[in-house]
Amino acid sequence: MTGAGFAGQPVKPARHAEGARRVVRVSADKYDAPPTDGVATRLEDTLRPFIGGDLPVRLVAWDGSAAGPTQDGTGATLPVVELRSPDALRRLVWHPSELGAAQAYVTDDLVVQGGLAELDRALTLAFAVAEERDLGGRRPSLTAMLGAARAAFELDLVGRPPAAPDSQARITGRRHSRRRDRASISHHYDTTADFYSLILDPVAMAYSCGYYASPETPLVEAQHAKLDLVCRKLGLEPGMRLLDVGCGWGSMALHAAEHFGVEVTGVTIAAEQQRFATAAAERRGLTDLVSFEVRDYRDAVPAPDEEYDAVVSLEMGEHVGQRNYPTYARVLHDAVRPGGRVLVQQMSRPDGDHPGGGPFIEHFIAPDMHMRPVGATVALLEQAGLEARDVHALREHYVLTVAGWIERFEENRAAITELVGEELVRVWELYLVGGSRAFRDGRMGVDQILLVRPGAEHGLAWRRAW
Repeated sequence: MTGAGFAGQPVKPARHAEGARRVVRVSADKYDAPPTDGVATRLEDTLRPFIGGDLPVRLVAWDGSAAGPTQDGTGATLPVVELRSPDALRRLVWHPSELGAAQAYVTDDLVVQGGLAELDRALTLAFAVAEERDLGGRRPSLTAMLGAARAAFELDLVGRPPAAPDSQARITGRRHSRRRDRASISHHYDTTADFYSLILDPVAMAYSCGYYASPETPLVEAQHAKLDLVCRKLGLEPGMRLLDVGCGWGSMALHAAEHFGVEVTGVTIAAEQQRFATAAAERRGLTDLVSFEVRDYRDAVPAPDEEYDAVVSLEMGEHVGQRNYPTYARVLHDAVRPGGRVLVQQMSRPDGDHPGGGPFIEHFIAPDMHMRPVGATVALLEQAGLEARDVHALREHYVLTVAGWIERFEENRAAITELVGEELVRVWELYLVGGSRAFRDGRMGVDQILLVRPGAEHGLAWRRAW
């Protein structure tokens, strides 16, 4: 799920444990009776013309002061946002957008008290207020700008920017060159297999959208059902040969070999994934059917007359970029025999939305990724010579999938923190909660696109079994 932006969707409280509570660094009596003239009050006055009214949350500053309402119009308690250090504001001064807020959050300079459920509520409220007040089209007055500049000087927020968080990607080189693509993928996927095993389903380690029979379906069952669905759509039978482009931790390749008896080649440019998947094949006694290679997708086309019977690529096309997508599509076409089937599972963005997932995703999770409306992706695949046969939307299924990952994340928080440290844990808090919001609110979608290579009978039934 590498495309889930900070502008994602709410966590589903019924499907995950409550998040770990963060400790407020002010005493209870200070919080109950905060100073009436402090940093928080000054910030509230300064921000009012920029946000079109009162603060939408309760704000607690590093000096113990508090400002903003404690309840909304219905009497519900509002989220509490704590600024633990002036660096939280310094980051926003230098990056007055999603990136600055994300940097402050992952460095623990900005905290939403109450765990992931409250983080979700705060993000949901923030986006709702921004839309209601039309903040995207608001132009602050010169008086407001001068007031903000004066407050920044008086609060000692002017100076060199704070260093970027250690978890922020530092990718250089020509966009989507082979070297840069390897570095981008390594940043996210080579963290460690042990880390992903504590978040993804513990059986398949599938890092893509599951397929749910109902909201109560367990994560493990949903991932098994997704892998089974893909194999049935591809018409896999014993003795066939399958190419898995962007094989991840090996879930698709291993399932196809074990349950459908096909011979599978999986390719990835993440060395950690290749090592893990190869070891999994050895443990399950599948090395005679499955092999995993560290290979760029551009090198995955077989020799003439050695094409595969089917090709699958699950949530990998988002990483190839807009300029290289025709090359990726042509690889899928050339790798499958005439009449063979290709299945692409890929995330999408509505036309006009940020195609890369937003500043947080691009700086912390998946640099250089690109998404587009599903229709535009289908057009690119057809331009490569493939014929589209089915498009199966799974957006709501991703909401449930992320809820399952959040549940695992919360259950294993202590072990995850010990393994990768607090900062990366906070990165994943934003990633999971934001991703959930994106799919719930329709800012992102995910679809299975089934295609065939013309030139021979494809064998698809007149009526679908899915």
